[in-house]
Amino acid sequence: MTEALRIVDVDRVDCRLVTHHWEFARARAADIDRHWAERRRENPSLYDGPVLLACRAELVTQEGARTLLLDAFETRFSRFLAWRDFGWPDESVYNCFSMPAVRSSDGAYLVGEMGADHSCAGQLYFPGGTPDPSDVTEEGAVDLTGSLIRELAEETGLPGGEGVAAPGWTIVFDRQRVACLKRIDWPASASALAARARRFLAAEDRPELADVHMVSGGEFLDDSRLPAFMVGFLSRAFGLAERG
Repeated sequence: MTEALRIVDVDRVDCRLVTHHWEFARARAADIDRHWAERRRENPSLYDGPVLLACRAELVTQEGARTLLLDAFETRFSRFLAWRDFGWPDESVYNCFSMPAVRSSDGAYLVGEMGADHSCAGQLYFPGGTPDPSDVTEEGAVDLTGSLIRELAEETGLPGGEGVAAPGWTIVFDRQRVACLKRIDWPASASALAARARRFLAAEDRPELADVHMVSGGEFLDDSRLPAFMVGFLSRAFGLAERG
């Protein structure tokens, strides 16, 4: 693994909504607005909706359970996008998100290819997205399990209840990204899963994904479209050393 990449298994993820005044968003407001205007010219489908980032990501042990504690705060997508595209200048903030690592009955993982309207068009990820206020419960918790199940259905048409979720989480720390990944074992072969997801995409007017791929080994790990956190997870899942 690269020095910046760290992978840990935890029993629980506890994410809570807090109030946070993000200095980066205030101090770089003019730069953010210019960047957003440029990105919108390139991709008019981008929407400046509310998203949740984190101002705390801490591993602790609580009552014998390894736990990732997250404090999430609300900001606008344009602020998040500039922060990401500028190279994560504020390292006190994290892009924390959850994703389902759907594994077929014959051991392949379902990976989506982001569509042309996405801010990361063409890249290869598990289905998922940055959490938003709709993921916050009445008690102020951020339901990351619910978020990944919703994103899986929205992007692939697969209802999460058909799979069997692993009890814990795999957390991949990749610079300011904190990927909370939950393996879901699916009672279908790789070819059946891919065919079902592609039928769903073909029926959508504006699908979020351009395609899906079933990864069963190291064949995708040299693909530049695969982010480091994905390479790290898949390398570990298949017992492979990270390439490059």
